[in-house]
Amino acid sequence: MESTRPIRALMRGLDALTVLNLHDGATVSEVAQEIRLPRTTVYRILETLCNAGFVFRDAADDRYRLTIRVRGLSDGFDDEAWVTQIAKPFIYDLCREIVWPVSIATLSGTTMLVRESTDHSSPLAIERFSAGFRAPLLTTAAGRVYLANSPAPQHETLIDILARSNKEEDKPARARAELQRMLGEIKASGYATVTRTRRLMEEVSLSVPILLPSQVLASLTVRFAASAVPPKIGLERFLPKLRQCAAKISTLFSQQQAEARAKSAPETTA
Repeated sequence: MESTRPIRALMRGLDALTVLNLHDGATVSEVAQEIRLPRTTVYRILETLCNAGFVFRDAADDRYRLTIRVRGLSDGFDDEAWVTQIAKPFIYDLCREIVWPVSIATLSGTTMLVRESTDHSSPLAIERFSAGFRAPLLTTAAGRVYLANSPAPQHETLIDILARSNKEEDKPARARAELQRMLGEIKASGYATVTRTRRLMEEVSLSVPILLPSQVLASLTVRFAASAVPPKIGLERFLPKLRQCAAKISTLFSQQQAEARAKSAPETTA
């Protein structure tokens, strides 16, 4: 078969979409720096994507952001659908068993977006967060466990962005090394914990990844008061249940994806 040369304009457009997907919006200059193209070229690319309906220019801060139409490129992958149909029943079952609030979050730019939460069903929730709440990537258990288990290309890109955005750190190489060390320990242990002071008491967040063969689907988190459940006991009590719940979600998600692919595959005739 005759080989074909890649279409440079298309490749550049996809590079621009990738950058926007990793940020909560980006300016022309920021995209140009990431994909190493002149600003005028990047401007034309972004405006073309706007005309096609995949990107919009936010008048509030002059940044370009993805539109919901981009989801149509993900081969039927729908966050709301799988969270509602697959994950939600499992996390509510887990909440009824352990009583403490459980949530599921996915990556959105450089933040974690809560997709579903049992906070309003748990009498033990110290604070109540609903679906749509955004949490930092580096300072939350959900973000850390997601980042630690993300595929290499996504992992490295996010690390670069986060290391450069740390304005208080005057030695980015050292910051990157420390971050990689922490994430390596999290990946090896299979979970992440973060303790914060909430309403005059310490709240512990314990998160595990929901893993697929080639990606992290989401982070699953339980939050509990350290005064009621000491962190060591909480780890022993909740970690196995979180892992079981994550495995159930992953298994059912994979099964439904396989069934969907089988139904959409063209029939062959003998």
